[in-house]
Amino acid sequence: MYPVSTTFLKTLATSHTMVARVDAYYAGQLVRANLPFDSGSVTVDRGSKSRRKLSLTVSDPALLPWGETDPLAPYGQQLVVSRGIRYTNGAEEWVPLGTFRIDNPSGDAHFGPVTVSGTTMESAVIDDKFQVPTTTRGMGGCVDAMTTLIRQTLPDAVVTNLTAGNRNPPVAVATWDAGNDRWDAITQIARAMSAEIYVDAQDRFAITDLPDVVNDAVAWDITEGEGGNLISSARSVSRTAVCNAVVASGENTASGAAPVGATARDTSPTSPTRWGGPFGKVTKFISSALWLTEGDCQSAANFALFDAIAPNVETSLSALPNPAVEGNDIIRLIHAGRKERYLVQSVGIPLTADGDFSVSLRGGKEDEAP
Repeated sequence: MYPVSTTFLKTLATSHTMVARVDAYYAGQLVRANLPFDSGSVTVDRGSKSRRKLSLTVSDPALLPWGETDPLAPYGQQLVVSRGIRYTNGAEEWVPLGTFRIDNPSGDAHFGPVTVSGTTMESAVIDDKFQVPTTTRGMGGCVDAMTTLIRQTLPDAVVTNLTAGNRNPPVAVATWDAGNDRWDAITQIARAMSAEIYVDAQDRFAITDLPDVVNDAVAWDITEGEGGNLISSARSVSRTAVCNAVVASGENTASGAAPVGATARDTSPTSPTRWGGPFGKVTKFISSALWLTEGDCQSAANFALFDAIAPNVETSLSALPNPAVEGNDIIRLIHAGRKERYLVQSVGIPLTADGDFSVSLRGGKEDEAP
């Protein structure tokens, strides 16, 4: 979660004044400060290749772009979005929500409104497919390789290693053909070091450890009742796309390493999807040339298993808006007489006071904290 003050978190559950701001940039220069808008939202989704997406509605038809350098044109223009709180003493505390490349402005030329959609800068890397075969040979560590591949597209990109101990293990030798997706290659390297990479709210390519719903610190409590911040919650149970075993294999002829593999199974005796229980046996197979050891495969299988069984229990909720929430946060949900830890899968953050704040959670685990 983006670091905010204790006062900020306490104020969310009380009557307060929210503020939001959208600034337009082109070629690194501010071209329109405090852009007027009627409504909008930022969606943060772990399942999307571009982690953050913007939807904005502007009533003034004069802002419909006609020229290539107009503030809302889709030729490299970016919108920097933030939301915050204005306290009773007039002070303001802001939370960045992201820097978005404008993708699709449209609207009625005479009456408006102008609708604008945007995505964070993973999109630029996704667009820049490999023009020639590209290899990790000689790139050193995994973080070095990801940084190199990103900066081949965005030379000034900020790449931040936020893993515990700033891990940078050696990268396996892998080659991608011309036409292959550059961002897919980068995320494969991240997964090979048991990490994930995404563009965060501060416009950084952040490399983070894979979230652990059981052991990671709780970023935010969502509670019902007086003084709480929960508005409503819903729970669904489904076996669609659920697997209770994952077999991971690695074979890399370029490095001369022997084939390796590992298996992870849901063996918890209390799990409704436990291997060999009434649910049955459902196996998922994954592979990567970047997994060189059994440990690499085991880490990949363990995390894939978490994802594979998580859809069996999904929780969605509506709460008082907290713009600081990130897509890999662990939150504690206290409702219906239960206290559970969840991973934030997606969150919709409104830019107006009347917008809906919705959160989708995965992988609920009973929390034993007092």
